[in-house]
Amino acid sequence: MTLGYIFLALIVAVGGYLVYAYNGLVSNKNLVAEGWSGIDVQLKRRADLIPNLVETVKGYASHEDKIFRDLAELRAKSIAGGSVADQSAVGQAMSAALGRLFAIAEAYPELKADANFRDLQDKLTGVEDEIQMSRRYYNGAVRNLNTMIESFPSNLVANFFRFTKAEFFEIGDAAQRETPKVDFKTR
Repeated sequence: MTLGYIFLALIVAVGGYLVYAYNGLVSNKNLVAEGWSGIDVQLKRRADLIPNLVETVKGYASHEDKIFRDLAELRAKSIAGGSVADQSAVGQAMSAALGRLFAIAEAYPELKADANFRDLQDKLTGVEDEIQMSRRYYNGAVRNLNTMIESFPSNLVANFFRFTKAEFFEIGDAAQRETPKVDFKTR
């Protein structure tokens, strides 16, 4: 009789763990989806600011047509969506293009003094900060899900229910990963 209770307790414990592991995987999967949604919202906000910024700069630097076309193309790609890797690559290209746009603005003191331009620049800076925070949240959720999918014994439940690893939102360009070199030579 005691052996029966031990066996029953073991079955209940294993069943309880399976439910716990499955619910943990579902929870982590939903956190990844929530994290991606946060990134997507911020990318949309950034894409919405770009036409206003471009129009403001165009008024002062209409001959810088290539950067305007590049930004329009990147904005369209960003809005179209795609995989995490695709969005990461578009985001990096857009950040570089925006950097070039702001460099152009440096050549036009009257543009830098324009209140609308400064406001758009501040909003864009805020959105970029939000994208970074959303990216950290998303990557943390991906880490937790992937750890659970790869860890024993939850990997058995994950494999049985076909949970798959999520993709990190990473910097794809190796040059952007490098530490900048600073030269402190005295003159």
